Amino acid sequence: MSRPEHGTELIDTVFGRRAEPVQDLGDQADTVARTCHAMAARFHQGGKLLVFGNGGASTDAQHVAVEFVHPVIVGKRALPALSLTSDIATVTGVANRAGLPEVFAHQIRHLSHPTDIALGISSDGSCENVLRGLRCAAERGLLTVALTGGDGGQIARDASVEHVLVARSDDPRVVKEVHVTAYHILWELVHVFFEHPGVLQREMKS
Repeated sequence: MSRPEHGTELIDTVFGRRAEPVQDLGDQADTVARTCHAMAARFHQGGKLLVFGNGGASTDAQHVAVEFVHPVIVGKRALPALSLTSDIATVTGVANRAGLPEVFAHQIRHLSHPTDIALGISSDGSCENVLRGLRCAAERGLLTVALTGGDGGQIARDASVEHVLVARSDDPRVVKEVHVTAYHILWELVHVFFEHPGVLQREMKS
């Protein structure tokens, strides 16, 4: 039987694996603020949020969309958002005919307006269909935002992506946990800016 101190060491290791990526997210505060300000401005212009990702990130996309459309905090305004992973008929139909890499770009091409926001989620920053979706969004004039993991991957280095928040961990579980925290912060600060529309008329100082 293992000694109690071994269990403590294990717990310290498990929590320690998460501490640095969460702290790093805090260090990205300026990027977070600029992202939220830009998103709030698009909502103020009548835009909507289009969210997408693969696998576990697809459920994150649904989570983000429902929190904007149906806020869990009473009194907060609902803002238009749509998960591009929710319509399984569309996703599989596009994948069957055009291929999986096109499932998000195709929807953005036909559902978006230039005032909208595209939020792509990728645990390693290398999902081809997420990157194609973001590139298509940029071409159409949408605000492009990404949540990635690891070193940010190709998505973080792509010129079409305006705002990137990186969960700096190679552990996909930790990346997902940091992403949940990140998009909850996005939701909260977007509302802070949106509820003070005068702020949206001014450029944020660098």
